[in-house]
Amino acid sequence: MSVDVNAPAWHGQRWAARTALAAAALAVLLPLGYGGLRGVLLLAAGLAGGAVTAAAVWWTLTRRGPARWLAAVLAAVTPTVVVVLFVVTLGWVLVLSPVLWAVAVWSGRYALRSTGKRPRRMKEHRARSVRRPFLLMNPRSGGGKVERFGLREKAERLGARVVLLDPDEQQDVTALARAAVADGADLLGVAGGDGTQALVAAVAAEHDLPFLVVCAGTRNHFAMDLGLDRADPAACLDALTDGVELRVDLGFAADHPFVNNASFGAYAAVVQSPAYRDDKIGTTLELLPDLLTRRHGARLTARIDATTLDGPQAVLVSNNAYRTDDPVGLGRRERLDSGLLGILGVKVDSAAEAAALLLDPDPEGLAVLSAREVVVDADRPEIEVGVDGEALVLPTPVHCRIVPGALRVHVPRKRPGVPEAQPRLNWRQLRKLAATAGRA
Repeated sequence: MSVDVNAPAWHGQRWAARTALAAAALAVLLPLGYGGLRGVLLLAAGLAGGAVTAAAVWWTLTRRGPARWLAAVLAAVTPTVVVVLFVVTLGWVLVLSPVLWAVAVWSGRYALRSTGKRPRRMKEHRARSVRRPFLLMNPRSGGGKVERFGLREKAERLGARVVLLDPDEQQDVTALARAAVADGADLLGVAGGDGTQALVAAVAAEHDLPFLVVCAGTRNHFAMDLGLDRADPAACLDALTDGVELRVDLGFAADHPFVNNASFGAYAAVVQSPAYRDDKIGTTLELLPDLLTRRHGARLTARIDATTLDGPQAVLVSNNAYRTDDPVGLGRRERLDSGLLGILGVKVDSAAEAAALLLDPDPEGLAVLSAREVVVDADRPEIEVGVDGEALVLPTPVHCRIVPGALRVHVPRKRPGVPEAQPRLNWRQLRKLAATAGRA
């Protein structure tokens, strides 16, 4: 490994790496030194407490009746007891040690950012002007954001034709989008949830038309990863007059498009239940024991290139990969134009394996992969699939694929943007940076 250090940045980079290493060492050694033998025992108790908590959560999800409630109490009490032990034993050190660790993380990331190895951002293209934009708006989406933010009125002032979906009638948004294209629309847009976004996006991609995202849904994951202002859906409409174009990928599960992900396994089976909409927690707790222990539900097999995942309880196939190496960045995608699907597979068959998911930095039960295609098969002719939050049942095997650069998304020129991903802490590289005096 080689590390290039520019002369002007060399001193700051080297001292940031040294600060990170020193602060990390102090954060670990201070509690051990202050507590002595008790500090060592406390560290062991903390690790054991984490394992017991993870195992108790597993028992809570896979048991019913009194055993479930006892496991739930254990899952709540164990971390509380561990925290109390830390507070009583370490006192002021318990405050100082996390502060030192925060300094180590900040300094280490600063030093690694200085290496110039920044992730490549999505390229912006000039957006051609549109004359006949067409927008579908769901008035109930996001608790009524269409009316609350005056989205219809602003869109029409900017020259768009707006169609409000009827909340009391099941409408085919794909057919509405196709009809708009036949009528001469030169841009398609949606103010609604991610599931509706995906259906209209597929029509836009099919006809090579620009697509407009108005974040009027509940979570708006796609809008978040496009860098849009989710707190102000009306600002998304500025792309009609002052926008840029992003070329992003589009995923498909069989013939069903998705802008975020397609989920298979336990979660996909739970959301199929008619009772889920009215009682999410109760329905989940009722169904998970049989699904996680494989007494009910399909046994999945996922094939990703030369890798086969046999019997995972859950498989998540995403349009570009989600971050998994940084707690702050969980649930976010650094980019939407890598041309690769992200694949997360989870297989846990015991409390010990549940504990390993928490404590093992590279657990066997968690698969993190990427590929252009994924085939999800099962031991039955049909399986439940959640496609961008929409509950579907599809014939097996389900072929998931990605179409690189299929979607021309128009976004406002002025927008918050996607936060830059923090570099993963690499202690070996930090040691080299701390010792180097030019090029190591």
